[in-house]
Amino acid sequence: MPIHLIWGDDAAAQDRAIEALIAEVVDPAWSSINLSRLDGANVDQANQALEESRTPPLGGGGRLVLLQHSPFCNGCPSELADRLEANLELIPENCHLVLSHPNKPDGRLRTTKALQKLVKSKQASEKSLMLPAIWDGAGQRDLVERTAHAMGLQLEPEATSALVDAIGNDSARLSSELQKLTLHAEIGQRPSTTDSTPTLITAETVSALVEGMATNALQVGDSLLAGEAGEAIARLDALLDAGEPALRIVATLTGQIRGWLWVSLLEQQGERDVAVIAKAAGIGNPKRIYVMRKQLQGRPPQRFLSLLSRLLEVDAALKRGALPGDAFRDGLISTP
Repeated sequence: MPIHLIWGDDAAAQDRAIEALIAEVVDPAWSSINLSRLDGANVDQANQALEESRTPPLGGGGRLVLLQHSPFCNGCPSELADRLEANLELIPENCHLVLSHPNKPDGRLRTTKALQKLVKSKQASEKSLMLPAIWDGAGQRDLVERTAHAMGLQLEPEATSALVDAIGNDSARLSSELQKLTLHAEIGQRPSTTDSTPTLITAETVSALVEGMATNALQVGDSLLAGEAGEAIARLDALLDAGEPALRIVATLTGQIRGWLWVSLLEQQGERDVAVIAKAAGIGNPKRIYVMRKQLQGRPPQRFLSLLSRLLEVDAALKRGALPGDAFRDGLISTP
C-alpha cells in the first residue's frame, strides 16, 4: 500500500506511527536520498511530494515521502487536487506517500473520496489517532493501554489507573513516562525474563517514578459530584499551582454543573432524545450525554443547585480579594 493517510490530534502517536513506518520502509544507509520530510502548508512542497513519490528509490529499501499538514483532505485547491488524482495510479509499489494532518479528512472533498476509495480497496491505509476528551475517563484509559501495547509493555490494571490519574490525555508525556518506566522495569526484571516476555509495569513503579496529578476543572467537578471534597481541593490546588486563573476555574465548573442541572431536569421530565438534551444543556457532543446519565444517576437537581450556590460564594470571595485557595476551601469544602 503506497499511500498512508494518518490523521488526528494525538501528535505523539502520529510521530510514533510515522517513525515505525520509516523504519520498516527506508534503508538507513540510503535515508538521505530515499526519505523526504515536507510541509504541506507550502503548496510548492505539496507538489514536490507528489513528484518525489513517483520516483523509484535508489539503492536498498524503499522511498518514503512524508507530507505533514497535508492539504489534500482539508481545503485542497482544485489545481492541487487535479495533480493528486493524476498521480494516484503512478506511485510505484516501493514508494510510500504519507499524508499527515491533525484534523479529520473532509469527506466532502473529491480528493478525500478518491483516497477513501483506495482505502476500501486496500490500495491505501488510513489510521486515525485522536486524543480522548478531558472528561472521557474510559478513553484516557484506552489511550494508556494502547500506547503501552504499541511499546511492547504490559500494565497492571492499577498501574493503568495510576497513569491516567497522573497524566490524563497528555500523549506526549505518557510516551516519555512509559519509556522511563520501561528502563526501570527492565533493569529489575532482566535476570528473570526472556526477550519474548513483555516488560511488566506495576502500580508501585508508577507511584515511585511518575510525579504530579493530571487534572482539569471538569475533574474537580467530578470529585464534587461524588462528594469527595478532599479530592476536589487537591485537584484545585494542582490547577492553581499550575497557574490556572481561579475565575476561569469557577467559570468552567459553573458551566459543567449547569449542564448537569439541565440533564437532570430533562431526565426527570422524561426526555430521552440525547440531541434535544445536548442542545438544551449547551453540550456540543451529544455522545457525552450517555456518560453524564451514568454520573448523575440517583442525584436530584437540588444537588446541582446547591453546588451552583457554593460556586457563587467562591466567585464573590475571589472578587473581594480572597486568596484563591482559601476561597475554594471556604466555599466548597462543606458542600454536601
